[in-house]
Order: sequence, then C-alpha cells, then structure tokens
Amino acid sequence: MLQIKTANDKTWQVDIQKDAILLNGTPFNWDIAPIGPNTFHIIKDSKSYTAELIEADYQSKTFTFKINGVKQTVSAKDRFDLLLDKLGMSNANAKQVNDVKAPMPGLILEIKVQPGQEVKKGDPIMILEAMKMENILKSPGDGIVKEVKVQPRQNVEKNQVLIQF
Repeated sequence: MLQIKTANDKTWQVDIQKDAILLNGTPFNWDIAPIGPNTFHIIKDSKSYTAELIEADYQSKTFTFKINGVKQTVSAKDRFDLLLDKLGMSNANAKQVNDVKAPMPGLILEIKVQPGQEVKKGDPIMILEAMKMENILKSPGDGIVKEVKVQPRQNVEKNQVLIQF
C-alpha cells in the first residue's frame, strides 16, 4: 500500500494488487500509453490527460509531474514510512548538516549564501567550476549557515570544507 499526498494536502490510499489498482478501496480503471521519454497519454473516465514526469527524488519519494500543462508535486509513503510516522520516528532519517565539502577540485564562481542565512534541503548554495563545467552545489539538508570558508575565484581541493552549518 502507498499513501500519496499532493502539495495541497489531498491524500489517497493506493493498493497495487496482482490484477488491479485500488484508489481509496475502489478499482482505478485507466488506459495509459507512453508517448515519449517520461511522457504518457492517459484516458480516465472518458477524459484525456498528458502527463510528464519532470523530477523524481527517490530518496525523499517526491515526484513532480506536469499534467495537461499544470505542475503537480506529490509525495509517496510506503507501509514502512507510515509505520515510522505512527511510531513518531518519521524524522529518524533526517540529515543533520554540519558542513559542505567540495565534491571535486575546482574554482568557486559564486557563493549564494551568507552566514546566518537559513537554507532548506536542495537550495543552491554555491557554484563550483570543474573541468570547464559549472556545478551547482545544493544544501544536503536544512540548516543555518554558520561560516563560509571560501571566497569567489578561490581554487579548492576535493573534500575541502566550503560551508559550515
């Protein structure tokens, strides 16, 4: 069983069985056909939909779709996630951010945060140029920037501490 939740807190229970998909206990009858990479044509209740998967974060089980041109973000919880919620342990796997290290040697092009700034997981924090490519470094978790250890145009080595939280 899966629990699917939208950004506006609409929730569905999805049971995937051998011969059917149940949505809130009712059979979900639909016709789906791929029409391109990550793009599908869906017919449900005589209505036609075009759905495109824009972004998938399998670690957080969050997915962003564009359905008939409208973006929708949904999150999924399996039976283990629901059990952790029930036991009050839903944040057990939350990552505590202490510092961000350079993933490779390169040149700092831009610093997008400053000390005292609050960042959320996935927020861009820095741009690192390596092998003639610009790499956007993102925050691995929520936190408040304690100290920025580098300056723009500074060369850095792999695993050098860039930002402390």
